[in-house]
Amino acid sequence: MKIKKALIPAAGLGTRVLPASKAVPKEMLNIVDKPAIQYIVEEAVAAGIEDILIITNRGKGVIEDHFDHAYELEHQLAGNPQKAKILAQVQAVSALANVFFLRQKETKGLGHAVLCGKHFMGDEPFAVLYGDDVILSEDPVISQLARVSEEFGCGVVGVQEVPRREVPKYCSLGIEPLRERVMRVTDIIEKPTDAQILSCFSILGRVILPPEIFSMLEEGVAKMPAGEEYYLTDALAELGRQGKLMAVDFLGKRYDMGNKLGIMQANCEVALKHPEIGADFRAYLLALAKTLEAKG
Repeated sequence: MKIKKALIPAAGLGTRVLPASKAVPKEMLNIVDKPAIQYIVEEAVAAGIEDILIITNRGKGVIEDHFDHAYELEHQLAGNPQKAKILAQVQAVSALANVFFLRQKETKGLGHAVLCGKHFMGDEPFAVLYGDDVILSEDPVISQLARVSEEFGCGVVGVQEVPRREVPKYCSLGIEPLRERVMRVTDIIEKPTDAQILSCFSILGRVILPPEIFSMLEEGVAKMPAGEEYYLTDALAELGRQGKLMAVDFLGKRYDMGNKLGIMQANCEVALKHPEIGADFRAYLLALAKTLEAKG
């Protein structure tokens, strides 16, 4: 079945990038001239997804505003022929896809955030694009996963190998290689100790889930003690143990937008390729590098 719906969890507090995220959601932090979440929505649209549900929480209404029409702004831009290009860019944002919003009223983790989308997704597989992760690729990562999902008829996670010392920050997958970049998942351990590491493959921001995931999430959330969060990987691990989960070592450059260094890397590398400022920014960096080299 073709993947036509997607969920973007964007309810996190952004504590790793405070104080920038105190009043501005981390999903709205810019990469050059577009907020991070727009890159994520654009990836979904490029993969053929038509309906997108963004899970937010209190204080993130600005995300909704970004994907809505800005009538006053558009009216002013329309009155100036020299602003025609900017007007087209602004109008294109609200025309990207059918974007819907739902608040996660309690902070209960990623598993609960995905469960909030149960009625929206219905009885069909859907994509999840983590709101922290911007991944740039000529072939959208969700497309790479969708092809494998359609082939095997099961859930798929997007993975890459990370340095062993960083695996405890993410999760570790037990895998059985099938062909180049495609693996069967046998187990998942969230935030493993060094002794628990199954492999250095970790899930990084992109997942396709079957509708049966919702019954697993409901059961898991119901069992969670008050005040604790339910990891999506707990349900994914169960799918893996049932032989219903694949992994794709995806092609693409990932930027962690919940991390200060990741934000700076994204801005620097995207700016170098930007059609308006790329050449000037490259010249600036070269001059800066010479200055730093001279200072030792």
